[in-house]
Amino acid sequence: MTQTSLDITALDAPVSLLGESPLWHPVEQQLYWTDIPGKSLHRHDPRTGQHQAWPMETEVGSLAPMRNGGLLLARRDGLWHFDPDTARQHALAAAPYDPSRERFNDGKCDPQGRFWTGTLYEPRDAALAALYCYDREHGLRRMAGDITAGNGLGWSPDGRTLYYSDTKAHTIYAQDFDAATGQPGARRVLAQFPLKQPDQDLDSYGGRPDGAAVDAEGTYWCAMFEGQRLLRLSPQGQVLREIQLPVRCATMPCFGGADLKTLYITTSREKRPAAELATQPLAGRVLSLRVDTPGLAANSFG
Repeated sequence: MTQTSLDITALDAPVSLLGESPLWHPVEQQLYWTDIPGKSLHRHDPRTGQHQAWPMETEVGSLAPMRNGGLLLARRDGLWHFDPDTARQHALAAAPYDPSRERFNDGKCDPQGRFWTGTLYEPRDAALAALYCYDREHGLRRMAGDITAGNGLGWSPDGRTLYYSDTKAHTIYAQDFDAATGQPGARRVLAQFPLKQPDQDLDSYGGRPDGAAVDAEGTYWCAMFEGQRLLRLSPQGQVLREIQLPVRCATMPCFGGADLKTLYITTSREKRPAAELATQPLAGRVLSLRVDTPGLAANSFG
């Protein structure tokens, strides 16, 4: 089912170059996101309209709430604890890669409180990125490889299936997940999309899977970068719903609001053609729309 007439609005907040990793904080009831090339972290209270931004020393790929307060930030130079009240940060784990060629990207906590994050291999000419897991007991562990742009992390409502995508490969994967040990099983393809051809017009290109979120019914909502759409997939990978968006490059959805029925979607305007931006003034803004099925609350680290 394709829908184009939904009431999609933009938050009254600053425009990002590349907005990513929206997070509805389960305690604060406020929305966070990162502007990766803008090297800034943002927080917005939809009830009051109040907005805060914190400049960062380097790119923040993703973030998660921490049970003992503050946020866990996946920065280019490693994992950090950040206190929004004081803006103080301290390092948790060093980057396990060469930061001149790779950085942390999408990340979330599993239901047991372990933080998972994929990396982006910036030359994008080989599948040299990886999926990592961090917890207090084991530190930072490499859990999977053969990835170029790790994205789309999420878990099924019962916590027994792990999802992630490789944006460069246009593929979403699913793996059985052992909640007790955090060990994923064999990787299988959930959905795969046609690669963009060299001279293909963007209007005929469906996009590639970027960030994602899972709802209470176990369906997987995925932003299709350059495809100007948001997809809702069944646990078997079937497209259940397609929502046309007013921007070419959506990057990631998350569920928020008191009832978790507001879908927030970060978007990008970085390196987009001037003609495209002239017709898409909402590029770089955080979009929102209401949905019928609530999402899963964000898991916290610890």
